[in-house]
Amino acid sequence: MMGRLRNLPRDKADILLLLLAAAMVLAPHALHLPWWLSMAAAAPLLWRASITVRGQRQPRLVLLLPLALLGIAGVYASYGTLLGRDPGVAMLVLLLALKSLEMHGRRDVFVFVFLSFFLLLANFFHTQGILSAAWMLATVIVLLAALLSAQYGAMQPRLAQRLRLLGRMLALAMPLAALMFIFVPRLDAPLWGKAQDGTQARTGLSDSMQPGAIASLALSGEPVFTARFSTPIPPQDQLYWRGVVLGDYDGSTWTRSGAAPGQRQRAINGKIDIALDGSPSNYEVTLQPSGQRRIFVLDVPRSIERLPGNPYVVSPALEVLTVQPITSTVRYRASSMPRYRLQAGLSPAQRQPWLSLPADSNPRSVAWARALRGSGAQALAPQAAIAAVLDHFRRAPFRYTLQPPLLDKENNVDAFLFGTQAGFCEHYAGSFVVLMRAMGIPARVVTGYQGGTRGAAAAGDGASLTVRQSDAHAWSEVWLAGQGWVRIDPTSAVAPLRTQRNLDSALPPAPVPSPLTAWRALVGLDGGSGGAIAAWQQQWQQAQHAWNNWVLDATPQRQRAMLDGLRSLPANSIALACAVLALAAALAGGLVYRTRHRPGDPLDRLYARFCRLQARRGYSRAPHEGPHGYAARLAAGTATPEAHAAIARFLAIYAAMKYGNASPDDHLRARRSLRRLLTQCR
Repeated sequence: MMGRLRNLPRDKADILLLLLAAAMVLAPHALHLPWWLSMAAAAPLLWRASITVRGQRQPRLVLLLPLALLGIAGVYASYGTLLGRDPGVAMLVLLLALKSLEMHGRRDVFVFVFLSFFLLLANFFHTQGILSAAWMLATVIVLLAALLSAQYGAMQPRLAQRLRLLGRMLALAMPLAALMFIFVPRLDAPLWGKAQDGTQARTGLSDSMQPGAIASLALSGEPVFTARFSTPIPPQDQLYWRGVVLGDYDGSTWTRSGAAPGQRQRAINGKIDIALDGSPSNYEVTLQPSGQRRIFVLDVPRSIERLPGNPYVVSPALEVLTVQPITSTVRYRASSMPRYRLQAGLSPAQRQPWLSLPADSNPRSVAWARALRGSGAQALAPQAAIAAVLDHFRRAPFRYTLQPPLLDKENNVDAFLFGTQAGFCEHYAGSFVVLMRAMGIPARVVTGYQGGTRGAAAAGDGASLTVRQSDAHAWSEVWLAGQGWVRIDPTSAVAPLRTQRNLDSALPPAPVPSPLTAWRALVGLDGGSGGAIAAWQQQWQQAQHAWNNWVLDATPQRQRAMLDGLRSLPANSIALACAVLALAAALAGGLVYRTRHRPGDPLDRLYARFCRLQARRGYSRAPHEGPHGYAARLAAGTATPEAHAAIARFLAIYAAMKYGNASPDDHLRARRSLRRLLTQCR
């Protein structure tokens, strides 16, 4: 088989190169297409490759037409329509695969290549990272090499020469692409319509919470967002990234309270009863796509930059929700205050929803809470009741664990407080809120992220934090007269290291590892924060952050700000930049002029060098003199037999290649011989 591939004619080898380029185009789409369509696209490419290698005939149209109709029916069955972005891409994938079986002439090859370029562009619908961009660039090179093969026809150079030509073409195109990237105006809205539906969301925090929900996220090291601070980063125990506020409880699950549309505001303004104090923390967040509508800010936000093309709303509970699901990387600036007083003037009717508990649910916990606070004149003040519950969490044998025992679905708080006493943050936050409400203190659960991994400061930037799914956290808020909503984190009473350091510090130590496990931890394969691979992952995340910052997040606002910065440069700097650009343009023009005005045939260039060498010896070639006549005249003036043999051999090879019927491979070998003989002639 390998021998057959090595001996393939040039035209068949070019077909295989074209099929390779198509496979590189379709490979990223396989991650987002139905499995049957990926198989259906690969089969025609393999079929055409087998036909090409074996020298068999291509299938007739009478066979391809039913296959095309069957594929269209499959696309309709999978997507329910033939219109739209994803069905359209699926149809093009099917068309490209079947077109490989129907290529007969150069026109078909051009259609195949141009369709491949369009599908290559469609890959950016799904991913726009560094690796995908590198793969696209490699695919473009292979596609252009296949296109050049079709342009050259039978007398084409070797693949290495075509790749060098492509390298020069890309080198000339890159500066123009960079200038267009900087100066071509950008659109505020996506070019291809609105974002993809959020039903294809990634895992993350949801609008509900039940025991075990957040503990499952703690096992994931997937980055959620990166925050780069222009002010000092707050202490670790103050890094509470607010997400969802949960107020409705059915005895087992916490959900968001149904807020009427009139209670939402378009921005953080005076309509929300809030007073802020302290030094602000200013930061810029790069949020990864999740298919959800929430964005995260530090408790509590003072201001948030508007998101282009996707405005946000802020609920009275300070939840920040976008109008459309977040399906691509977004960036926003925010400012938060460490001290605040939120909704300190709530009326009894407004506090009532935060006091409700389901009837006959968790009776033991409710009775214990009411007995702990007391009644009448002997009742504990709200602050004292809170301190008593937290003190109970500290003194009782509660454990903080990622693998808590299963709880009774109906009375899970009773089972947790008086039975297992082992849980994760959602267990402590949920049970604490139940106890507060049983005592008559308004309370609610807040979910989001706590902490983050600090990264090194880049040049010109402040320090950054990378927040991962493993930083998911739940805490509580209680309403106190004159103070409003106050954050209480009951997890810190059981595992204070969780909020002071990180999750790994709060969990109990693992057993002594085996040698294999120790080696995996050393290199970072266990997902820990140390090791060589962990360091490489951090470097890679910084590179991705820079890519998102300078390439993907080149919004119209950032473009205008950059151009305004260019206009503010001193006049001498602008003149120097113009001079450098003019010099580069002159050099490029000189190279183009030299390329166009020198002999195009490499054999003719070698022959011209040979003639100049002989002219310096006093034997200029006459305009009417051919290689054989010139060789006869030079023989008389040759000093040594070795030089005479080199001159005669040089001119004989040149004449045979120039006027004979030689193949491209013969031309290549002849040029090598002529260069060696030219050295001997000197």
